[in-house]
Amino acid sequence: MARLLVFLLLLALPAQAERVVLGLSQDEVAITANFTGSEILIFGAVRRETPMPSDSTLGVIVTVSGPSLPVTVRRKERRLGIWVNTDAVEVDAAPSFYAVATSAPLEDILTHVEDLRHSVSIPRAIRSVGADISGTEDFTEALIRIRAASDSYQLLQGAVDLEEQTLFRTEVVLPANLTEGDYATRIFLTRNGRVIDEYQTVIPVNKVGLERWLYELSRDNAPVYGVMALLIAILAGWGASAAFALLRR
Repeated sequence: MARLLVFLLLLALPAQAERVVLGLSQDEVAITANFTGSEILIFGAVRRETPMPSDSTLGVIVTVSGPSLPVTVRRKERRLGIWVNTDAVEVDAAPSFYAVATSAPLEDILTHVEDLRHSVSIPRAIRSVGADISGTEDFTEALIRIRAASDSYQLLQGAVDLEEQTLFRTEVVLPANLTEGDYATRIFLTRNGRVIDEYQTVIPVNKVGLERWLYELSRDNAPVYGVMALLIAILAGWGASAAFALLRR
């Protein structure tokens, strides 16, 4: 009886006017020994149950987020002629990679309240609670600045190509220093700054081949990995010495 009541209530709700239909150029990313990064094409369309509203403009926001890990951010100060660590803030969870691509400036298509609710922007994706140091925002900004310099954090405003408020596409470039794990991909449709639909999927990023074997060996059998690394270093040194000896003759 309870299930029937829930079903009837769902039927009574109005149909969602606009929904996301998504496509990806690849369903997973493989990290090999010569991996130099990857480019993911994210494309889709807007499915409508009713005529398109004429009193507002559609906004599209795409986010790609890597695994979140704790990070310690330290402040350096120059004392007695040397740089030393002073204050530090423990960030509870910060994405190893985070990209935000939009069809228009973010502040024009997403309100502050909706950003708080869905954690869309880069600062909102970083969680730091319980820090007892004044100026914690400075540490968060420093973390964003450092990771943005290495392309680990990307704000791509206007990078989503939206045609006739129906078809959209964008490209997100993943750098070479990716952390292995699931990369959450979210697509938001907005009108008047409010989120009207959200779609989520996951892109697995995993080491494969020789890279995977070496990674598992270093984790499961560290002594063997260490001995093997030492032997490879000795052989490489001997090979280089033999090559120079031949060149001198």
